[in-house]
Amino acid sequence: MPAAPLPDTPPFVSFDALHFGYAGRPLLRDVTLHVPRGEVVALMGGSGSGKTTLLRLLGGQLRADAGRVSFDGQDVGALGRDALYALRRRMGMLFQFGALFTDLSVFENVAFPLREHTRLPESMIRDLVLMKLDAVGLRGAAALMPSQVSGGMARRVALARAIALDPPLLMYDEPFAGLDPISLGTIAHLIRELNDALGATSIVVTHDVPETFAIADRVYLLGDGRIVAAGTPDELRASEDPYVLQFLHGSRDGPVQFHRPAPPIAEDLGLPR
Repeated sequence: MPAAPLPDTPPFVSFDALHFGYAGRPLLRDVTLHVPRGEVVALMGGSGSGKTTLLRLLGGQLRADAGRVSFDGQDVGALGRDALYALRRRMGMLFQFGALFTDLSVFENVAFPLREHTRLPESMIRDLVLMKLDAVGLRGAAALMPSQVSGGMARRVALARAIALDPPLLMYDEPFAGLDPISLGTIAHLIRELNDALGATSIVVTHDVPETFAIADRVYLLGDGRIVAAGTPDELRASEDPYVLQFLHGSRDGPVQFHRPAPPIAEDLGLPR
């Protein structure tokens, strides 16, 4: 694990007093969280709690209603188009379920960002692609099409593509979804290993508690539009907060209710009460 950052080291990624909503419906309210350089930080919480929205705000796909989103000292929300595109080249993204180009081979999927954003000769692109595929254990699958690899292998191909440009920031949107236990453990190990080998910083959006707690330096738990808990995995395991306990143990009863608030069903159906 990387050493703890010095107290006066500025965060690599920060969300400060962030407010955001969709179509007038508030989703994030006064969210503040900081990601130190070199760490693996997990964003966890129930579905619809705003985890993926934070990644979209960081990538500049969305703009905050209030507050500030910063990446390596730059105010993402204040950037123009060209500066934002340049910033995104320093970010690698592993989308949920991989999002590979189905008409391109494994090799061509990984080569795509190198061809799109560099002027490297084909011989160098070939060597880089094979090195990235080797890092995720799939150099032998370079000639295959996405339809010819398993879900777990496809996720590893997508990971090789995400690190093709050696970005200092890696973002993962539900990287463990739909994977068998072996593939899940493999992807989790790669996230930690590649983060440390590349000297990168990683933000992982996930629901998976055991694998995430095994690799994360710190965890932020979102709920009701805010940060309800934050700390190292050990600190969250020791928490007595009802929301934390309900999330970690998957309890049906707790602060998070199954039913969304609504009038009595008899009223909606026009039945006598």
